[in-house]
Amino acid sequence: MAADDNRPSDKLAEKLGAVRIGTCAFTAAGWPGAFYPAGLQPRDFLAYYATQFDSVEVDSTFYHSPPARTVEGWRLKTPDDFIFAAKVPQIVTHEKCLRDCDTEFREFVAVMEILGPKLGPMLLQFPYFNQSDFESCDDFYLVLIPFLKRLPREHKFALEIRNKQWLDARFAETLREYNVALALQDQSWMPTPTQMKFDYVTADFTYVRLLGDRKGIEKQTKVWDKVIVERAKEIWHWVDVCATTVRRGAATYVYVNNHFAGHAPTTVREFQRLWNAKGMPELGRPRPLPPPADAGAGADEPAKPSRAKAARAGRAPDTSKEPTLFD
Repeated sequence: MAADDNRPSDKLAEKLGAVRIGTCAFTAAGWPGAFYPAGLQPRDFLAYYATQFDSVEVDSTFYHSPPARTVEGWRLKTPDDFIFAAKVPQIVTHEKCLRDCDTEFREFVAVMEILGPKLGPMLLQFPYFNQSDFESCDDFYLVLIPFLKRLPREHKFALEIRNKQWLDARFAETLREYNVALALQDQSWMPTPTQMKFDYVTADFTYVRLLGDRKGIEKQTKVWDKVIVERAKEIWHWVDVCATTVRRGAATYVYVNNHFAGHAPTTVREFQRLWNAKGMPELGRPRPLPPPADAGAGADEPAKPSRAKAARAGRAPDTSKEPTLFD
């Protein structure tokens, strides 16, 4: 039987959660000529990207809140149904670790609101915390819970932690109380959803990040123009996870990093192919180019050196074997 014959009826599909899948950032070394047509100007990258995928996780916001003109440019260069996810700036999550950061956080949310209905989840990506940051998870709760209470309820937020010993039913229930999604990550030292002994769906949406082994793959390449690591088994796993969250009615956002396999756009297309083969609501239909727009910047800004490293340099070294990655 053809995969299309197994697709849910229109009535059932309306009850299922929607899936958005894209890449972590929309520019990378090696993409021109491999993903973007040769000769395409950087100012046109985002508009082209939006013909291929319907969502992106913006990485540049991790380094600083973007100028209003840049965000307006993102809005104008994408179709009406395009969705932006964005990282909360590191000054909130890494440098101040949620302490005394209300001004910076409010400024970030305000500028992202320029996107209007195109604004999707905002991601609080935390590093691996050692005892110089928080002596225990209980100490983290002391700043986390007041921060969660102050989150604007009209927006979606996801939270990613990299201290696997903190991931338990209590942590999930804390996020659930404030409708904050636990970010599910593909990283070697973090548990997969099937290894979690608690309900990992903590909000009315789910947030998935396929990050991979940054250190390992960068030993082979730092030019992201082709697949380096075969990860079909892992993609199947995440397709199954997302099918589960969708059937539970949770809108699901999936973002792929180049470090996952070597070329994030190819991984996205493979995910779409395997997803469609399961008979789920179809992903990956072609999209028309939006009308030309002159306002704002058209490309994700290049990564800048992490100020968090400088801010944390005077602290006790982390003796854990689990690295802190800014994926």
